[in-house]
Amino acid sequence: MTLAEGVQIVSFGILTIMMIGAALGVVLLSNIVHSAFLLAGVFLSISGMYILLNGDFVAAAQILIYVGAVNVLILFAIMLVNKREDFSQIPGRWIRKVATAVVCFGLFALLSTMVLVTPWSENTASPAVIGNTVVEIGEHFFSDFLLPFELASVLLLMAMVGAIILARRDLIPEPVAKQETISTSLTLPERPRELTSLGESSES
Repeated sequence: MTLAEGVQIVSFGILTIMMIGAALGVVLLSNIVHSAFLLAGVFLSISGMYILLNGDFVAAAQILIYVGAVNVLILFAIMLVNKREDFSQIPGRWIRKVATAVVCFGLFALLSTMVLVTPWSENTASPAVIGNTVVEIGEHFFSDFLLPFELASVLLLMAMVGAIILARRDLIPEPVAKQETISTSLTLPERPRELTSLGESSES
């Protein structure tokens, strides 16, 4: 084993531990803000995996889009909407917990089976390594995958318009017109009408 292979194996192990630990923190921590920050750690670990696979463009897109946009948007949404409320216990809650545990265990077993069954040996007939991945991905985007690329752009535009509408849905209350009373040192405050009428009746 050469030095480069050893560095790759050690880096893979560190990134794997970081990814699994951050993912468990996202699920198990009760503070949702901490979970959102750990989700950024998961995205960064995935980006490191892409770098080990020589996917420089995908790694940069992972950081820019998921860490810099999606995760920041999640944090903004949490900090704007986060309200502490005391929720009452749902009857039959243990049934939902058991069903969730069964589904998670089934997915874990399925993924583990796929990892063990898949042959991971290197194929000698694999194509040559692409020199510039950015150019190759750009060619595929504007030739083979042009329609999905444009549909994704329209979908993002619709999401942005919907976010603007939701942000401006609350009507701004109209200001109440207040009658301004101008008082100067040369004018005396007006006596209430009730007191004036009582004073005149007593004098008569």
